[in-house]
Amino acid sequence: MFNHRVLHTTRRPSGLSWTSVSPVQSSLLSKSTHPPLDQVHRRQHMIASQRVNSVDLSCCSLEELPAQLFYSQDLTHLNLKNNFISLHKGVPALTRFCKLRSLSLSNNALSDFPLALCDMSSLTELNVSGNRLSSLPAEVGTMHNLQTLLLDGNCLSSLPVELSSLEGLTYLGLSFNCFSCVPPVLEKLRGMERLCLAGNQLSVLDIAGLQWLPARHIDLRLNRLQKVTVGESEQLVHIVQLDLRDTGLQELDVRPLCRLELLRCDRNALSLLRVSGHALKSLHAAHNELKLLELQPVPENLTVLDLSWNKLGCVPEWVCESSKLEVLDINHNCVTELSVQLMSSGSLRKLLAGWNEVCRLAERLESSQLEVLDLQHNHLTELPHNLFIKAQSLRYLNVSANKLESLPAASLSEDSFSSLEELYVTNNSLTDKCVPLLTGHGHLRVLHLAYNQLQTFTASKLARLEQLEELDLSGNRLRAVPTTILSCQRMHTLSAHSNCINAFPEVLQLPEIKCVDLSCNELTEVTLPETLPPKLQELDLTGNPRLNLDHKSLELLNNIRCFRVDPSPSAPCVNESHGAPAVWSHGYTEASGVKNKLCVAALALDSFCRIPEALYGVFDGDRNVEVPYLLQCTMGDVLAEELHRGQRQEDYMTNTFLTMQRKLGTAGQRMGGSAALCHIRHDPVAPGEHGGCFTLKAANVGRCQAVLCRDGKAMQLSTTHTVKEEPEYERVRQHNAIITEDNKVSGVTDCTRIMGYSFLCPSVTPRPHVSTVTLTPQDEFFLLGSRGLWDLLSPSEAVEAVRNVPDALAAAKKLVTLAQSYGCSDSLSAVVVQLSITEDCCCFCEPPPPPPSPGLGAHTGTHPYSASGDGGGGGIPLPPASSGTVSELSSEFSTSEMSSDVGSTASSEEPPPQTEPLTSHLNLPGRAGVRRPACGGASFQRQFSGALSDNGVDSEDEEPIAGVFSNGSRVEVEADVHCLHRHRDCRAQPSTNIPPTVASHHEPSPPPFCSPSPSPVPPSSPCLSGTLGRRARANGSVACQGRNQDLIEEAADAPVRKQGGYFNAPAQPDPDDQLIIPPELEEEVRQIIQQQQQEQIQTHSQQTHSYQKPADYFITPL
Repeated sequence: MFNHRVLHTTRRPSGLSWTSVSPVQSSLLSKSTHPPLDQVHRRQHMIASQRVNSVDLSCCSLEELPAQLFYSQDLTHLNLKNNFISLHKGVPALTRFCKLRSLSLSNNALSDFPLALCDMSSLTELNVSGNRLSSLPAEVGTMHNLQTLLLDGNCLSSLPVELSSLEGLTYLGLSFNCFSCVPPVLEKLRGMERLCLAGNQLSVLDIAGLQWLPARHIDLRLNRLQKVTVGESEQLVHIVQLDLRDTGLQELDVRPLCRLELLRCDRNALSLLRVSGHALKSLHAAHNELKLLELQPVPENLTVLDLSWNKLGCVPEWVCESSKLEVLDINHNCVTELSVQLMSSGSLRKLLAGWNEVCRLAERLESSQLEVLDLQHNHLTELPHNLFIKAQSLRYLNVSANKLESLPAASLSEDSFSSLEELYVTNNSLTDKCVPLLTGHGHLRVLHLAYNQLQTFTASKLARLEQLEELDLSGNRLRAVPTTILSCQRMHTLSAHSNCINAFPEVLQLPEIKCVDLSCNELTEVTLPETLPPKLQELDLTGNPRLNLDHKSLELLNNIRCFRVDPSPSAPCVNESHGAPAVWSHGYTEASGVKNKLCVAALALDSFCRIPEALYGVFDGDRNVEVPYLLQCTMGDVLAEELHRGQRQEDYMTNTFLTMQRKLGTAGQRMGGSAALCHIRHDPVAPGEHGGCFTLKAANVGRCQAVLCRDGKAMQLSTTHTVKEEPEYERVRQHNAIITEDNKVSGVTDCTRIMGYSFLCPSVTPRPHVSTVTLTPQDEFFLLGSRGLWDLLSPSEAVEAVRNVPDALAAAKKLVTLAQSYGCSDSLSAVVVQLSITEDCCCFCEPPPPPPSPGLGAHTGTHPYSASGDGGGGGIPLPPASSGTVSELSSEFSTSEMSSDVGSTASSEEPPPQTEPLTSHLNLPGRAGVRRPACGGASFQRQFSGALSDNGVDSEDEEPIAGVFSNGSRVEVEADVHCLHRHRDCRAQPSTNIPPTVASHHEPSPPPFCSPSPSPVPPSSPCLSGTLGRRARANGSVACQGRNQDLIEEAADAPVRKQGGYFNAPAQPDPDDQLIIPPELEEEVRQIIQQQQQEQIQTHSQQTHSYQKPADYFITPL
């Protein structure tokens, strides 16, 4: 303690060190120097007097001020927003800071205005917004030094008369309260320059009444104005800025405001706008329905004009006469012509005229000062011949999505260069003739030539583009990238996917290269340098089916942060092992933004939870990486848990999003992200019934969206929740939230429903929009995209762009490339899921439970579950579906994969010929259909066996058996055991020849082939020609199916048949196929098994008296 102030003392080898409250100020007392005592005191006093004057304690859950805060008596700025400061304990302590000038108590749930604040005469800025104040006390008038008073987001409907005594008040915030008219006391605040009344309940705008207000800047946005009255212009000369955004106006006439410099009237329903042009400098009227815009007189001081997203058929004539206009935005209108006067304006620097209907421009231009020209999404077939010659300052040109076949010359001679730095000509009809014309742009840094008709890129021409940093040649017909790309030493991004490139370019020798995309090509090998470029972050080689990478190359490439390559053809296919349906296939891609920061993630599971269902998702974190990554890693598991709780639960999607919000933890408190999730469910229907067996359930929050292509037209499955929607706005206002000028809730997010941002709850919630669609044969595919994709592409445009792309990966790549060429600089992610729904795959129902077996141990309706080692009839049935163990069993045991380590011998006896043709569909592994019996009364059992053998021959035979598949050291056989008529001579044989279950000591036998969620595949599916109709093995080999799916193929020279039936060798347990029951379910399963054993015994005793003669055979499911 020194001079009543706390110092921190540290012993050091050279002496003692004192440190004040400020961590950067310290003093050292050296042992060698021994300064005088008064000098030490002066240093200590100097250090202790240098106090911090600004403290931020926001979002600390404080009810009282911390005691350490009072050590700083010189505090001038204190931020206490988003706390729980008490009116009786916390607020009175603030009076101890006699020098406090700025205080923020916003969002502290204050119900009354703290009277203690009125005694703090030093305050010049006070923020009490976001509380529950219903009135202001008269004592507020004593705060004479107050200059800024923020009362936004309260419940005020009137102001006290004493407020007029605050002569120094210059800014008064009254937004998002309950004012129905302009408070009369404001007329007496002659020093007030800015008045904010946004988000109140004003219904009439009386322009004549504004003459009494001294404010020069008036904010009336987000009021529901129904009428605007006009006043005299002589009395309104003091109003300079007027904000009328989101007010719902249909017509607006503000000509009496003759000194108006800035007018904002975006996001209304205006069809007519009249403004005075005497002093107008900036006009923003985007997102309206304007067809007519009148400005009288011609604005001579106008510099910025934003008329985008309207219905203008032409550019107003007075625009060309405005001598100081620098920026003109007429995107998304119906403009058909751009005059020569406009293009040759001497002041215009930036012209945005995309998404219009411009068919042609003038053949020749006069001198132009344009620096940025955006003409994308028009109908242009050519550009002015002297565009680059006359527009010497042109740095940015975007003419994507037109019908261009050629480009104008860059300069008059080869020695001169243009100033162009960025050129985007994606999605045109350019040919190889345009390549030589690019060499005149020596300063070109970004070149996008994607989705044209290029077949070659001349090597010598590319060598002259030495300043090139980003090159996109995707979607053409190129067979190679020129080796002269090594001349572009500054290049950091190369995208050349969806071409016919068969030789890997030497791009990895460039020192600045960061991203390389060569997917969807014909590469066979990759030539790598000894060391990879130090800045290389992304390399995409997917979609090259003939690419072979050796172990050395893979080991080197795995050091890249994001390296993508297709799995080896010999690798086991996860989807096939789980029986992935052939009715859908997917492709997805991700692309980082300009800062090489990947803030998006994708989720794609063709086989979800080992059942014929699928799950796809896209997540966008805007500027953070943590939230998308957490959603990608966790959301699938959360959905699986919700489905496990209740398969038919309709709100499982909503519960998934709400549960995921809690699992985000601390990452979701201050960060957030958008999410879109699509789940394909399988709901089998009986033959003859209407409806589909596959339903698509989509859910989204934020700006990630999903779109379904049905019969060639876009069908939106998602919606974006913003404050533009009346229900969402009312909900946000009920929770006392503030919408800032950029239309964001509390200045954080423009979406009212989004993952994360829990500190904004309940104003911002994670409750998703959920839609359910039954898939039909007219459904071709569906898309999922991140925020940046839908900002540049409409749903119909996205569907039209990829409808004719056969490969899902190439389709996803195309969407991302188009969005980047159209101007998106953020991270992008797209998922394309192609569908092959037919009428046949919607006619399957769940197979009925097997009828009682005529053999020993006749079963009722339960699945057999063998647990005895002697092959006796003590079969243990499976637990019912409600126990929760069946779902685990069905996912762990596949009837098309299960086998026992026993020898097997096929019987030569075949079932008699069929008496009626089969009407069911071809059943593939992992896909269950319905095989109806010819007559009732008998049952079948599905048998599987395998043996360990070195040569693929049965352990007791000398020759291989047809129908037995050999894979490495494991032999597997698949057989159906048919129940035939019992002749009298057969009754003498032991009943164990045809056992009801596979004899197993510890291993449970597989249940009959009746999956709770079968996934049929129609015979007409094109995927049947691939490996889908066969069983893929770990070594890449494939077992072909036989012609008759109900018979076991038998070799021509079959060994001597055994008298024991199909399987004679004792079963051996397979550790991998044992059923594992969790400890918490053991008691429940034990009770269920005992109960079903008793029922089985009773049923067996009843069936011994009512035994029926079995049928000849059954048509069994595969």
